Amino acid sequence: MKRITGGIGLALVLATSMAQAAIQEIRATFRPDPSQPNKNVFINQTPNSGYCANYPEQCADNTTFSIQLPIRFTSNGTIKPYWGVGIKVPANWRRLTVTNADTQEVETVEVRITGIGSNYVLSDPAHELVGVSDPLAGHQQLWESSWVYAPSPCLYSGVGAYTPATYRFFWKAPAEGYCTKKTMYSIPSMYFDTLDFAYELRTPNPLGMSSGQYTGSMTYSVGGGGDFDIGGGFQSDDSTLTLDFVLDVQHTLKVDVPSGGNHIVLEPQGGWRSWLENGRKPVRLYRDQIFHISASSKFTMKLECEHSMGVGSGCAIIDRETRYGGVVDVSVSLPNGLTDGAGQAVKRFPLRPQTSPVFQPSIYVDRKPGTLHFEVDKNYTDLLIDNAKGRPYQGNITVIWDSEVG
Repeated sequence: MKRITGGIGLALVLATSMAQAAIQEIRATFRPDPSQPNKNVFINQTPNSGYCANYPEQCADNTTFSIQLPIRFTSNGTIKPYWGVGIKVPANWRRLTVTNADTQEVETVEVRITGIGSNYVLSDPAHELVGVSDPLAGHQQLWESSWVYAPSPCLYSGVGAYTPATYRFFWKAPAEGYCTKKTMYSIPSMYFDTLDFAYELRTPNPLGMSSGQYTGSMTYSVGGGGDFDIGGGFQSDDSTLTLDFVLDVQHTLKVDVPSGGNHIVLEPQGGWRSWLENGRKPVRLYRDQIFHISASSKFTMKLECEHSMGVGSGCAIIDRETRYGGVVDVSVSLPNGLTDGAGQAVKRFPLRPQTSPVFQPSIYVDRKPGTLHFEVDKNYTDLLIDNAKGRPYQGNITVIWDSEVG
């Protein structure tokens, strides 16, 4: 018997309903401004679209920004007389975490939606729906009041524009809840062609943040009783809206030392005359060196020594032949606006090779003078003078300002 094996191919097609998601990037940058050192805020870099692009003065007064997205809300059928069309947005503050991609530091950002708008499009011109002849007279009669007047809890924004079958509006949203307009006549169908919203941000103090980009996301539900919703029988194109936040921190740390300032000559107060003419030993050797600093973020300072006098001591200067030497104490005084880790003014703060104290600006400091203090105390001054052989005591001391704070 001949056996025949047949192959039967089954093509199984699965139809799935994919939920659509809208994504919008929100970008803001901090870059210190020398002309406004006290202005420690992020500046919006996301291009305004929709309401704030058309009416910038309305948003400037409230430091809000707006986005227009192609999210459509379409009625499921006829909207009957005395039905309500309600609009709701997430007007309360919500928190999200943003993370620095390089340092993994995290900060908290708060966002709230402060306004909502769109352009509704009717199936028929408004004046035909209400039975009047004036092409521009139907919108106010179609509803309990014109859409320029926002129902509670929304507020009037002073903006409205319309054609016979469309009406563009924008309402301020100080609180969460449906802002509902009632129809006075039957509307076969209508849709809202965009989602326009204004938003406000609360960002951290950028002076306490490291340089780099901090990113994080906030996802809202759209439609069906969600965060953004048009109730009364409307279906949205998208089921979620994700705002991707990018906070770009661009700090400044710059130190300028005057020409010749890298060559420090230590001398007694008043010079060497008292010693040379009267044999009067100086009580110390010192030199103060001015520098200018610009800083908008925390930084550390430490020393690197060519010579030292042992573990735990500072840097040293030595006679390279006899190897006699002495410790040079180095300290720093910083301009107003820069503090130490305890929040105190920085006056003669000691610097060491073994430690890296952190200094923090309370405002942006732009090219302000600071001072490095170099000093040999009396004990080492006596030692250096008693063992002097007519050669200089020398040593390289490197002062390091570092914005990479661990």
